[in-house]
Order: sequence, then C-alpha cells, then structure tokens
Amino acid sequence: MVLNFSGEAIWWRGPAPFIFVPVPPDLSADIKAISAHVTYGWGVIPATVTIGRTEYTTSLFPKDGVYLVPVKVKVQKAEGVKVGDMVTIQIEICLDSVSMDHWK
Repeated sequence: MVLNFSGEAIWWRGPAPFIFVPVPPDLSADIKAISAHVTYGWGVIPATVTIGRTEYTTSLFPKDGVYLVPVKVKVQKAEGVKVGDMVTIQIEICLDSVSMDHWK
C-alpha cells in the first residue's frame, strides 16, 4: 500500500524527535482498515517513508483518530523540515508477511 499526501509538520510531546506530520483522516481510515494485519503491537504501523530525497523506516503512531508520521532528526536536517512547514510525504506499508525484525 502506497499513500501520498501533504500535511503540516506539528510538534507533539510524544516519543522523540517530537516533529510529526498527521496523515489525513481518509488515508488514516485506509491504514486502520489493514492495521490488524500489519501492526507489531500497540497499534503502531511499520512503514517506509519518503520526504523529499530522503527515505527511512519508521512506525506510524495512532493519535486522536489519525496516524502520525514521525519525522526523524536526520530527515528534519536533510530536508529542512520545521514545525509549521507543509511536507509532502509518501508512505509505503508492506502488506506481505515480512519479518518484523526489519522494523525494530
């Protein structure tokens, strides 16, 4: 499953690095529909994310009915992402049975 969207980078006092981009509600509903098949616990969803020219693995966090995409510090620096910026994101969620060790 590949999803593309743009959203505003926000600060949330959750796990580091504190900058996240919320997935729009309609796309969050699509993720929720497959979540039982891809989560490795706590409702988090492993994903490969691309912002600009930077690709990285992370986990999407459920929060208030949508998912949050963490923007790692190395990505913030490489792509110049700051709170309040509009960020274009591609999320890839693997629907195949993959070893969850890849995501830890």
